[in-house]
Amino acid sequence: MDWYLKVIRNYIGFGGRARRKEYWMFVLVNVIFTLVLGVVDKMLGWQRAGGEGILTTIYGVLVFLPWWAVQFRRLHDTDRSAWWLLLLIIPVIGWIVILIFNCQSGTPGNNRFGPDPKGIS
Repeated sequence: MDWYLKVIRNYIGFGGRARRKEYWMFVLVNVIFTLVLGVVDKMLGWQRAGGEGILTTIYGVLVFLPWWAVQFRRLHDTDRSAWWLLLLIIPVIGWIVILIFNCQSGTPGNNRFGPDPKGIS
């Protein structure tokens, strides 16, 4: 939960670097919250025509900016510009490439985006 809160507190921090652990823990907590809110929406009958609930939609809007920020920082950790996110426009192939980038280890030591978030020089 600390990793999730760290990302939320740094919701407009598009500079710097984010470790794999920070990114994936944020994703994990987001998935859990989304599932729980989906169940609550269904129990309360707050689902819209598309099947998504009101609470889930509100949560998605609130975490959109922090998710983009941590995604930028994650790419920076692998010494890639955030322009690589344009690959998300390409269905399937682009998504797989970004997934692979998110799974890679960060650049050890300093890179052009800042110091190593692991503290190893």
